[in-house]
Amino acid sequence: MNIEFPKNIIKGTFSVPKNKDNKYKKATISKINDLYQITLYSDKQAFHSNYKNDEIENRISELLQNDFNNLELFTNDYVYGYRITSKGKLLNNKRLNQQLINVDNNHNRKKNYILEDGIFVPALFELGIMTEDGKVTKAGYNKFRQINRFLEIIDDSIKDEELNIIDFGCGKSYLTFILYHFLVKIKNIKCNILGLDLKEDVIDNCNKIAKKYNYDNLIFKKGDIADFKDSNFNMIITLHACDTATDYALYHAINMKCKYIFSVPCCQHEINESIKQDKLHLVNKFGILRERFSAILTDAIRANILQYEGYKVNVMEFVDIENTPKNLLIRAIYNGNKNVNIKNEIDALLKEYNINQKLYDLLFNEKDGIN
Repeated sequence: MNIEFPKNIIKGTFSVPKNKDNKYKKATISKINDLYQITLYSDKQAFHSNYKNDEIENRISELLQNDFNNLELFTNDYVYGYRITSKGKLLNNKRLNQQLINVDNNHNRKKNYILEDGIFVPALFELGIMTEDGKVTKAGYNKFRQINRFLEIIDDSIKDEELNIIDFGCGKSYLTFILYHFLVKIKNIKCNILGLDLKEDVIDNCNKIAKKYNYDNLIFKKGDIADFKDSNFNMIITLHACDTATDYALYHAINMKCKYIFSVPCCQHEINESIKQDKLHLVNKFGILRERFSAILTDAIRANILQYEGYKVNVMEFVDIENTPKNLLIRAIYNGNKNVNIKNEIDALLKEYNINQKLYDLLFNEKDGIN
């Protein structure tokens, strides 16, 4: 059967298996950078394969002839439908892509995420963010947006190289699982990821999920960030590591001269509790203003210390503030260009407000680093 498919496919969906014993129940096509990814879904697992532009048409044709009766292919302008009848006849049609036509009065279009709503990702299903048919749950949508934004920032920052990653304070590991899926299954980057957290039951559950989906180079261990001893990582991530836990993570990254740092701080009590009442009285008398000022001050010190230590640093909005008030991300990429002059400015800031800051203390005041 000679089938002609459109060029510039952006996504696609196979459905209606040839017979009830067919191993795969559905399949999807996604355009990811310069590759196409086909995901085949059995009852319990998903199987990913990547294809170049000159390979994808043959693979689509094979699946339509051998495994599925229905296919929809989307381009920016049209949706192409294919159906093979019970007698083996091919029917096809073409219609305008309504997703691009139905634009509201403000001309707002649907956000294009790296991970799409409707494309099943096993880890997101296990963590309650996605249903079995690939739909993002209402309760999980904010987390889904955070994860996509994090992936966009990482994708914009890294080179295609082998990565050894540690996620400090990984918690339920929404980010850890999806980062592994993105780097290994989508980007085809060789990487090892370690998730570290204090909660043993959480660690056990995450290891079970990783084993279930054959995420061979993703492991989770119980451990305290402050006591961490290792130097074999070139990327560190922290997502809402509480208070000074972020400082310990950054301290380890600096000591390792870790190439990539992606850190989203959380609550920051240290400076909030130590700012003297006679300083900034007009701010201090309002708790919420004191809290936000302390957070800005803390992150400013962290970012400038990273510049002093030889990192190119950006402080950026992580996601919209309506999704989480903890919406700043510190991105630091090591280039060895130390800004030695900035140390005096940091010292002056600490003296002006008569405060201590944990990352500063770990690096410059505590003789052996972590006591």
